[in-house]
Amino acid sequence: MNLAIIKDVVGRMVALFLTSAAGTITGAAALAPELSMGKAAAIAGVSACVVVLQKLAAASLDGNLTKDEVDAAFGIKPETRAAADEAKAGK
Repeated sequence: MNLAIIKDVVGRMVALFLTSAAGTITGAAALAPELSMGKAAAIAGVSACVVVLQKLAAASLDGNLTKDEVDAAFGIKPETRAAADEAKAGK
C-alpha cells in the first residue's frame, strides 16, 4: 500500500465521519433527546467508519490494497470512478 492510497483513505474517512455525523444529529435529537448531540454524532460517524474499515481489511488480506478496492469499500462503482476521472481530465 502506498502513501497516495493512505492519504486517499484518510481523507475519505474524515468526509465519511462528518457526513454520517451531520445526518444523524437531527434524528437523534428527535428520537433520543436524552442522548447528547455530540454522542449521537460520534456514534454515527464511528459506526460508518468501522463498516468501511472492515471492508478495507477484508480487501487487504492478500497484502495489497488497490485503488479499485478502496473505491469498492466506499461504495464507488467503477463506472462512476471512470466518469469522474474523465471529467477531471476534460477540465
